[in-house]
Amino acid sequence: MLSTMQDEQLSLATLLRYASTFQGDSHVSTWTGDGVRTQTYREVGEDAARLANALYGLGIRVGDRVGTFMWNNNEHMVAYIAVPAMGAVLHALNIRLFPEQLVFVANHAEDQVVIVDGSLLPMFAQYLPGMKTVRHVIVANGDASALTAPAGVTVHSYAELLAAQSDTYDFPVIDERSAAGMCYTSGTTGDPKGVVYSHRSNWLHAMQVISPNGMGFTARDNVLAIVPLFHANAWGIPYATLMSGANVLMPDRFLQPQPLLQMMADQKPTFAAAVPTIWGGVLAGLQANPQDITHLRTCVVGGSAVPPAMMRAFQDQYGVKLLHAWGMTETSPLGSVAHPPVGAEGEAEWAYRYTQGRFPAGVQARLVGEDGTIQPNDGVAWGELEVKGPWITGAYYSPSGSAVDADKFHDGWLRTGDVGKISPNGYLTLVDRSKDVIKSGGEWISSVDLENAIVGHPAVAEAAVIGIPDPKWDERPLVAIVLAEGADAKPEELRDFLADKFAKWQLPEYWTFIEEVPKTSVGKFDKKRLRAQHADGSLTVITLS
Repeated sequence: MLSTMQDEQLSLATLLRYASTFQGDSHVSTWTGDGVRTQTYREVGEDAARLANALYGLGIRVGDRVGTFMWNNNEHMVAYIAVPAMGAVLHALNIRLFPEQLVFVANHAEDQVVIVDGSLLPMFAQYLPGMKTVRHVIVANGDASALTAPAGVTVHSYAELLAAQSDTYDFPVIDERSAAGMCYTSGTTGDPKGVVYSHRSNWLHAMQVISPNGMGFTARDNVLAIVPLFHANAWGIPYATLMSGANVLMPDRFLQPQPLLQMMADQKPTFAAAVPTIWGGVLAGLQANPQDITHLRTCVVGGSAVPPAMMRAFQDQYGVKLLHAWGMTETSPLGSVAHPPVGAEGEAEWAYRYTQGRFPAGVQARLVGEDGTIQPNDGVAWGELEVKGPWITGAYYSPSGSAVDADKFHDGWLRTGDVGKISPNGYLTLVDRSKDVIKSGGEWISSVDLENAIVGHPAVAEAAVIGIPDPKWDERPLVAIVLAEGADAKPEELRDFLADKFAKWQLPEYWTFIEEVPKTSVGKFDKKRLRAQHADGSLTVITLS
């Protein structure tokens, strides 16, 4: 028996029409350094139609890839909705990838047009000659004539191109399972891998983001989108704000603590989203020059584990809740959010907030042990986290056909590479990445637990822990410390600080002090580089007896 329901496609064109019509007075704003430039969603809809007309005039058709090489700004928001709404595929290029990786992903995706921010032209000019499929470059917020293009590539001004177009476009009816956007993993090992989101997955993911158990956006919110639009589908924020009617504040290239605090003071966002390294810088800025940030009802933090000391500092000193979330490029990325359950109070509430959160109804999860057996959700057993659901990829993109890599997929489940445990009521606690967990004397030591504990010491600004070879125990932890400005601490003092938090055999005997923890293109600790630095002898290691 079939239902009587209409079979309407979950198309991003429908979302565009809704937002520009019924949420037309809501707006997107871009920080300029001393203020904002603003477009209403109604104007976003008109510019989306103009951009679609322009791209069609350049030969873009359904399924063709359109790249962006941009900061978070109004023009990027327009592209985010216009490109998929016309049936093409948005490919937001990660401007922080290594040059050879960025050229690789542009060629792998077969981008035909790239929209580039004018401030990024010098960087982009170095990559363009290697982009074999790009035929048109559109320059926004800059002088198009400043870019010298290779033969066969035409450069256009975004403003001039859109000014010549109609503000209406006959957006096609697209099968909801069609490709809408592409993101590539950051490629810390091997070439980056392509994930292709559908109209359906983006729509369902946006519904989860705006739900109270997600990020809970409403039309009363002003969302500061610090997380880049070129990273992990921008955590779904562009489509969630259009769906909810929330205003969105784009920081453009002003991502340092001082300008972020300035735009908070000026624009009073109610919600913000960024990786822990950003919030660490903001916290240091607040401690140097305090200001009221209680207009922020919630700040979502993802990408890596948030040190409990940072969560406590924001709550206790500034009255702001850091909301832990977990996800990956492969999961669109929302996988879990750490809203405590009803009845959890005091330290019990904090214990839930320290986790990566509870899985929503759209995400199925299981733990697989080293021997391949499914582990119980008892909050004790560890295993590699595997997930599946309607906004989780089932393969990686390949021009010759999607590839299901056995190392990344298992019986239809995505192997996340994260090691963790799941409580009976569905809360995920990640212990480590499978490649980062330290195996010492047949037992596991969590590098994440050590990192979170050691940054609670007032002299420590950052800490990263890696496993290094040990002739007796196989591996032992090496702690790389970045001291807070003006602070001093000895390894003995730091190990003593950990003594009541870990078993004696887990306490590290190897320590090194560095100026900065190396980061990946998306702001995560790059432990591969730390391991290489240790292997080549460039780290000065202090050994405690």
